Amino acid sequence: MIRVVIPHHLRTLAQVNKEVELNIEGPVTIGAALDALEARYPMLLGTLRDQVSFQRRPFIRFFACGEDYSHESLDTLLPEAVILGKEPFRIVGAMAGG
Repeated sequence: MIRVVIPHHLRTLAQVNKEVELNIEGPVTIGAALDALEARYPMLLGTLRDQVSFQRRPFIRFFACGEDYSHESLDTLLPEAVILGKEPFRIVGAMAGG
């Protein structure tokens, strides 16, 4: 079981609290976490990544154990602390502008 924290606007869309718990079979990668999140909350399809290319949407960032995983491959394994549920996988809505 991993813990995932999602941004407020997506919490509202999915009608969940700040943190959700997901069970993932097999290697716990960034892609597997996103697949599990979208499978459990289909209303999030297309909000985190493009539905065709599966590339991360602009202004969406991924963090684990204080490290930025936003530019890592979807096949990148998440840290052990995330896999064990000690630390959450964080999805953050970034902002731009001045």
